[in-house]
Amino acid sequence: MGEGWEWDETLFAGTAEYYGRGRLPYAPGLADVLAEVLKTDGRGRLIDVGCGPGTVALRLVHLFGEVVGVDPDEGMITEARCAAAAAGAEGKTRWVRARAEELPAGLGTFTVVAFAQSFHWMERDLVAATVRDMLGPGGALVHISDLKPDLKPDTEPGSEPGTGTDAEAQAGTERRAVGGLPHPPVPYTAMEELIRHYLGPVRRAGRGVLPQGTPGGEAEVFARAGFSGPARHVIPGGQALERTSDDVVAGVFSMSYAAPHLFGPHVDAFEADLRSLLRWTSPSGRFSERPPATEVFVWRTPGAGSPHA
Repeated sequence: MGEGWEWDETLFAGTAEYYGRGRLPYAPGLADVLAEVLKTDGRGRLIDVGCGPGTVALRLVHLFGEVVGVDPDEGMITEARCAAAAAGAEGKTRWVRARAEELPAGLGTFTVVAFAQSFHWMERDLVAATVRDMLGPGGALVHISDLKPDLKPDTEPGSEPGTGTDAEAQAGTERRAVGGLPHPPVPYTAMEELIRHYLGPVRRAGRGVLPQGTPGGEAEVFARAGFSGPARHVIPGGQALERTSDDVVAGVFSMSYAAPHLFGPHVDAFEADLRSLLRWTSPSGRFSERPPATEVFVWRTPGAGSPHA
């Protein structure tokens, strides 16, 4: 993690209720690609580390006998439980409030461990070594993120920005959103400028700041932990989406660097200014967008036993 920054429990405080509505979806073929690559058959166990409100875990639940989601934020775990109940998946899912650094936490052995745009928040060498020991012979680690074309590494709008600049990330999204669609693109660059007006020029992260963004270099970390690979898979995105102003506002408040609590007593004023910007951009209150492709790296543990934990 960034030098001088320490995780604290306010990192995603208050964002969970906005996450499902506000975040852009992963590519629709994600589950099918992982089913083929991992040779799943409805058995085995998946642990999703940094599971948030169950976004990825619930998309993959039919591929495994049991899915365990782990996240340190109470709001995220609550939302995940509600989403699992709504999906009829309560009997196959378990949601654990814990930091990744607290694993293995008595959770047992798994077939697959997944990190979906969460690994950069962790003590990465410690967590990578721990989850390697939690995988059975021939187990797999799956690292999932938005594909970042034409941007600096580890930077992607609609996810958590990394070491690149926010302006570059937002411009990338606006380019992706235009082209024959019926509504204006989401004005990400102007939205970022508004956030900086309220919160200052340095990226906020919980009680601290991340002037250099979050770290990259996951490949070196996983290799040091003893994983082999990776095999890379890109799942096409780009489907046309229509989003409302409420969706866009939810997307802003779902981000760690724009969590509602960071604005303090000015949160209502910020939201009013944000909605004014959105009305100016699209008087109809509707926007067009094309989500990015999804990039998946699959790492393996040594051993060639049964694929089932």
